[in-house]
Amino acid sequence: MSGFPPDPRRWKALALLGAAFFMVILDATIVLTAIPSMQKDLGLTVAGVQWVLTGYAVSFGGLMLLFGRVADVTERRGVFLVGLALFVGSSLICGLAWSGSALIVGRVLQGVSAAIMAPTALSIVLATFRDPAERNRALGVWGGLGGIGATAGLLLGGVITSSFGWEWIFFVNVPIGVALIVLVPVLVAKSRDQVAVRRFDVAGALTATAALVLLIHAITNAPEAGWSSAVTLVELAAAVVLLGLFMVIESRSAAPLVPLRIFRRRSLAAGNLVIFAVGLTVDAMLFPLALYTQQVLGYSALQFALTSAVMTGMTIAGAFAGQAAVTRMGLRPIAVPALLLIVVGTLLLVSISVEGTFFGDLFWGLLIFGPGMGAAFVASQIAALDGVAEQDSGLAAGLVDTSFNIGSALGIAIVTSVTLSVAGGAGHADSAEALTEGLRAAFSVSAAFAVLGLAAAFLIPGRLRTAPEPETAVRH
Repeated sequence: MSGFPPDPRRWKALALLGAAFFMVILDATIVLTAIPSMQKDLGLTVAGVQWVLTGYAVSFGGLMLLFGRVADVTERRGVFLVGLALFVGSSLICGLAWSGSALIVGRVLQGVSAAIMAPTALSIVLATFRDPAERNRALGVWGGLGGIGATAGLLLGGVITSSFGWEWIFFVNVPIGVALIVLVPVLVAKSRDQVAVRRFDVAGALTATAALVLLIHAITNAPEAGWSSAVTLVELAAAVVLLGLFMVIESRSAAPLVPLRIFRRRSLAAGNLVIFAVGLTVDAMLFPLALYTQQVLGYSALQFALTSAVMTGMTIAGAFAGQAAVTRMGLRPIAVPALLLIVVGTLLLVSISVEGTFFGDLFWGLLIFGPGMGAAFVASQIAALDGVAEQDSGLAAGLVDTSFNIGSALGIAIVTSVTLSVAGGAGHADSAEALTEGLRAAFSVSAAFAVLGLAAAFLIPGRLRTAPEPETAVRH
């Protein structure tokens, strides 16, 4: 890697690609604030509202491995531009949506574009930053953007919705996306793997994508259909069968979509476990937070945005501090305290009350959760990508994004199911008292997810590597 001169445009390229990644992560949560307005204008049912959220997660999480590998075996910049163009078009569809169904279709297409953009952009970053020290700094910035984007959606969504209307949370993507399409060919060099044979594992791609889509659909649809319903059980069983078939295909393929040897790397496996738990926790916390503030406390979209500002600000601080500290202290010394902060923050939210106040029920939990989120995202993402060979960069990036988004979809599905079950058992599900009791249970589940992440953080190696491990490379 060190035999190549560094690209003089690399930091500008990082800024450009990071902006696209920030939009992708932001769009996963920005709709939370706008849900009441969307429901009123488009006549969305509860099931329809859920699919505005999960339609994005289903297509995003289900297709990332496929496009991560496509980025490895084709020209990365071209793949990224295709995803960016689709993102602009799908954002227009969402903003112009004339019905709930049109909005959901637009969100699914947005998820497809995100599945193309996110792993491809990160793969380009890994290929652009060849010096190990610079690569780790770039990954720290990237991880920080992910953590910030996951919480900033609440703040920006509230401000935009209250000022211009919910449509503009989608329209704002259009001029930014067009500007990126113009600038990418200028600042981002073409990137093509010179080692891997140009073969594509079609069978592996189909089985992996189908299994992930079925799994995420089953999880997100279970609160409505029922966890023990025939539809849910059949989808879960089919996902398991397809995942087993995928493992068999990959073990026998000459050009596997996911070389199974990559999971032998402790850092990659542990980093993905932590980022999966972070995905579980953050959306399992944000979804009930949105319901509590807007449906129990009666906050407007702008008030909700201002409420989340403390968390967003602390997430930014945690991301920057974590990025700087990882290079000096290592991975585990940052990941473990970060997850501990997330555990404490979510536990503090369990005590919410019907007559709650911002400072009495929310402030301290959000204040503590924020820096933990920022630092955890940085440490886990660097761990998962530390030392990955260039020819596997799209694969590793796809795994990271897949882990986070599967966690997000699963987290929303579980806390929704828990909230409705507890609220229904506590009395009339629409009453503030019953809903609050259900949301307390949801925050408790979120805290349990954070504890799982804390346990996984202890598996992350203490120190960074200085070069890719040779066994991560795919040999043909």
